[in-house]
Amino acid sequence: MKTQLEKTIFAGKRKTAVAKLRIKPGTGKISFNYLPHEELGLFHRLALLEPIRIYQNELGEEVKYDFIIKAHSGGKESQIQAARLAIARALLAITGSDVLKKAFIKYDRNIIVQDSRRKEACKPGDSKARAKRQKSFR
Repeated sequence: MKTQLEKTIFAGKRKTAVAKLRIKPGTGKISFNYLPHEELGLFHRLALLEPIRIYQNELGEEVKYDFIIKAHSGGKESQIQAARLAIARALLAITGSDVLKKAFIKYDRNIIVQDSRRKEACKPGDSKARAKRQKSFR
Protein backbone atom coordinates (compact mmCIF):
# COMPACT_ATOMS: atom_id res chain seq x y z
CA MET A 1 0.00 0.00 0.00
CA LYS A 2 1.22 3.48 -0.84
CA THR A 3 2.08 5.86 1.97
CA GLN A 4 0.57 9.32 2.21
CA LEU A 5 3.81 10.80 0.86
CA GLU A 6 3.74 8.59 -2.24
CA LYS A 7 0.19 9.73 -3.01
CA THR A 8 1.20 13.40 -2.86
CA ILE A 9 1.98 15.11 -6.15
CA PHE A 10 4.16 18.20 -6.08
CA ALA A 11 3.95 20.65 -8.95
CA GLY A 12 6.19 23.34 -10.36
CA LYS A 13 5.41 25.87 -13.06
CA ARG A 14 7.61 28.07 -15.21
CA LYS A 15 6.12 30.14 -18.02
CA THR A 16 3.66 27.67 -19.57
CA ALA A 17 5.56 24.51 -18.56
CA VAL A 18 4.16 22.32 -15.79
CA ALA A 19 6.15 19.61 -14.00
CA LYS A 20 4.43 17.08 -11.73
CA LEU A 21 6.58 15.15 -9.29
CA ARG A 22 5.89 11.90 -7.44
CA ILE A 23 8.08 10.63 -4.63
CA LYS A 24 8.80 7.10 -3.55
CA PRO A 25 11.35 5.73 -1.06
CA GLY A 26 14.64 4.98 -2.77
CA THR A 27 18.21 6.13 -3.24
CA GLY A 28 17.88 9.62 -4.77
CA LYS A 29 17.32 8.73 -8.44
CA ILE A 30 15.67 11.31 -10.65
CA SER A 31 13.61 10.32 -13.67
CA PHE A 32 12.61 13.18 -16.01
CA ASN A 33 9.97 12.33 -18.64
CA TYR A 34 10.82 8.61 -18.37
CA LEU A 35 14.58 9.26 -18.80
CA PRO A 36 17.14 8.88 -16.01
CA HIS A 37 18.66 12.28 -15.28
CA GLU A 38 22.11 10.99 -16.29
CA GLU A 39 20.97 10.98 -19.93
CA LEU A 40 20.10 14.70 -19.93
CA GLY A 41 22.51 17.39 -21.05
CA LEU A 42 25.07 18.70 -18.58
CA PHE A 43 23.34 21.97 -17.65
CA HIS A 44 19.91 20.34 -17.40
CA ARG A 45 21.35 17.63 -15.16
CA LEU A 46 23.04 20.23 -12.95
CA ALA A 47 19.84 22.30 -12.70
CA LEU A 48 17.86 19.26 -11.51
CA LEU A 49 20.53 18.40 -8.94
CA GLU A 50 20.78 21.92 -7.44
CA PRO A 51 18.02 21.50 -4.81
CA ILE A 52 19.38 18.08 -3.82
CA ARG A 53 22.94 19.44 -3.42
CA ILE A 54 21.68 22.31 -1.24
CA TYR A 55 19.69 19.78 0.83
CA GLN A 56 22.81 17.66 1.34
CA ASN A 57 25.00 20.66 2.24
CA GLU A 58 22.55 22.14 4.73
CA LEU A 59 21.22 19.01 6.44
CA GLY A 60 24.26 16.77 5.94
CA GLU A 61 22.30 13.70 4.89
CA GLU A 62 21.62 11.80 1.69
CA VAL A 63 18.24 11.97 -0.03
CA LYS A 64 16.26 8.79 0.69
CA TYR A 65 13.67 9.26 -2.06
CA ASP A 66 13.36 8.71 -5.80
CA PHE A 67 11.77 11.50 -7.84
CA ILE A 68 9.58 10.72 -10.85
CA ILE A 69 8.95 13.89 -12.87
CA LYS A 70 6.60 14.32 -15.81
CA ALA A 71 6.77 17.70 -17.52
CA HIS A 72 4.67 18.99 -20.38
CA SER A 73 3.99 22.17 -22.32
CA GLY A 74 6.43 25.04 -22.74
CA GLY A 75 10.01 24.49 -23.87
CA LYS A 76 12.74 22.19 -22.64
CA GLU A 77 14.40 24.87 -20.45
CA SER A 78 11.11 25.85 -18.85
CA GLN A 79 10.32 22.19 -18.16
CA ILE A 80 13.68 21.73 -16.42
CA GLN A 81 13.15 24.88 -14.33
CA ALA A 82 9.63 23.72 -13.40
CA ALA A 83 11.03 20.32 -12.37
CA ARG A 84 13.72 22.02 -10.26
CA LEU A 85 10.99 24.01 -8.50
CA ALA A 86 8.96 20.85 -7.85
CA ILE A 87 11.99 19.01 -6.38
CA ALA A 88 12.78 21.92 -4.04
CA ARG A 89 9.17 22.16 -2.87
CA ALA A 90 9.02 18.42 -2.29
CA LEU A 91 12.21 18.49 -0.19
CA LEU A 92 10.79 21.36 1.87
CA ALA A 93 7.52 19.48 2.42
CA ILE A 94 9.35 16.30 3.48
CA THR A 95 11.70 17.97 5.96
CA GLY A 96 9.71 21.02 7.03
CA SER A 97 13.10 22.60 7.73
CA ASP A 98 13.30 26.37 8.06
CA VAL A 99 17.09 26.20 7.63
CA LEU A 100 16.64 24.52 4.24
CA LYS A 101 14.06 27.11 3.16
CA LYS A 102 16.44 29.96 4.02
CA ALA A 103 19.28 28.21 2.15
CA PHE A 104 17.09 27.84 -0.96
CA ILE A 105 16.08 31.52 -0.85
CA LYS A 106 19.68 32.64 -0.29
CA TYR A 107 20.88 30.56 -3.25
CA ASP A 108 18.08 31.48 -5.68
CA ARG A 109 14.61 32.70 -4.77
CA ASN A 110 13.10 31.13 -7.90
CA ILE A 111 14.04 27.68 -6.66
CA ILE A 112 10.95 27.65 -4.37
CA VAL A 113 8.87 30.64 -5.54
CA GLN A 114 7.41 30.35 -9.00
CA ASP A 115 7.73 33.26 -11.40
CA SER A 116 4.42 35.13 -11.63
CA ARG A 117 5.16 36.90 -14.93
CA ARG A 118 2.82 36.05 -17.78
CA LYS A 119 2.39 37.20 -21.37
CA GLU A 120 0.71 40.59 -21.62
CA ALA A 121 -2.74 40.58 -23.21
CA CYS A 122 -3.39 42.16 -26.60
CA LYS A 123 -5.06 45.56 -26.46
CA PRO A 124 -8.50 46.11 -28.03
CA GLY A 125 -8.36 46.98 -31.71
CA ASP A 126 -4.69 46.05 -31.99
CA SER A 127 -2.85 42.88 -32.86
CA LYS A 128 -0.04 43.30 -30.33
CA ALA A 129 0.31 43.97 -26.62
CA ARG A 130 2.25 47.22 -26.49
CA ALA A 131 2.53 50.25 -28.78
CA LYS A 132 -0.02 50.95 -31.48
CA ARG A 133 1.05 50.59 -35.13
CA GLN A 134 2.11 53.81 -36.79
CA LYS A 135 0.07 55.10 -39.66
CA SER A 136 1.21 57.15 -42.59
CA PHE A 137 -0.82 60.12 -43.85
CA ARG A 138 1.07 60.55 -47.10
